[in-house]
Amino acid sequence: MAKKGGSAVLLLLAVFLTLECAWASEEKPAVFVLGDSTADVGTNNFLPGNNARADFPHNGIDFPHSRATGRFSNGLNSADFLAKLLGHKRSPPPFLSLNSTKALKRHSLNGMNFASGGSGILDMTGVTMMKVNPFGTSDEKTRKVITLSEQIMQFSTVRDTLTAVMGATETEKFLVKSLLFISIDSNDILLYHHSNSTVPKQEFIATLGSAYENHLKTLWGLGARKFGIISVPPIGCCPSQRVLSGTGECLEVLNELAIAFHSNLGDVLKKLSSEYEGMKYSLGNAYDMAMDVIVNPLPYFKDVKSACCGSGTLNAEGICDPKARLCSKRNEYLFWDLYHATQAASKLAAVTLYTGGPRYVTPMNFSQLASAC
Repeated sequence: MAKKGGSAVLLLLAVFLTLECAWASEEKPAVFVLGDSTADVGTNNFLPGNNARADFPHNGIDFPHSRATGRFSNGLNSADFLAKLLGHKRSPPPFLSLNSTKALKRHSLNGMNFASGGSGILDMTGVTMMKVNPFGTSDEKTRKVITLSEQIMQFSTVRDTLTAVMGATETEKFLVKSLLFISIDSNDILLYHHSNSTVPKQEFIATLGSAYENHLKTLWGLGARKFGIISVPPIGCCPSQRVLSGTGECLEVLNELAIAFHSNLGDVLKKLSSEYEGMKYSLGNAYDMAMDVIVNPLPYFKDVKSACCGSGTLNAEGICDPKARLCSKRNEYLFWDLYHATQAASKLAAVTLYTGGPRYVTPMNFSQLASAC
């Protein structure tokens, strides 16, 4: 079995390197990333008073120079690997890390990362999850998260910067070729369930779908045309939720919500693409991608239940910090901490999104989206 696992890993690496080399000789499209902690590459490091951050060890132990960058990972996340597959070194930098107009102009041509850990489709999700003060103020002294609405405003700022540099016509052409990756929605579902909301399930799912639709319409109005959407994984199977289940098994009520929202989001995207000529999208079925690995972990992983970094039962009762218990063979784990994937799992997810068939990504995969005219 070990031999089979080694062969599978080598094959995955070969595919990844081949795809990277293919884009290296071509003009790479710009990449703009919106989302939550699954795609955050350091945004929350710049938010005073933020609790959802990962700019401390053991996070980043497998990043170059073992640097904790703010990624909720032992190394790179899926946003990084998708960017690499498109010819970039890794994900573009966080918007908030660029503190001058000159820096913004220089980096905007490759794209930008706006993702912020703790955010959701609904603006109230970020506020409630991060326990912002009850008066709802959001000045720099109290801000806890960059909501998706604010991320889109930041994208608008980048669009304006590009327009100032290259003019309106060239900016429009530039954005038509660019890709927007969006990885968000788990926090909305977690908050809905754990707050014991009295809103009926179908009404909640419909509200999420409507909000997502409005966000996409706003992005369309700003010039975005290609959308790589990553839907909700089986969040009930995260180590933190397994602990809460009382049996160590998945918390199925959360998984049912994830499945329901994926279906709703598919309908939203079909509707919008029929209304807006020129809109192209790929919808990644993160639920099936992850669940297939959880049910049949070999040859990729040996542990799909525990967190690699943490404490307590399943290593999932404490955050990943310098005092946490750290697993020695990180590539054998699906989960890095209470909620997030390891670097190995993120790479597998990115390759699947980029090259996968209709079981995992529809109506086209991310590679086909990138080359679509």
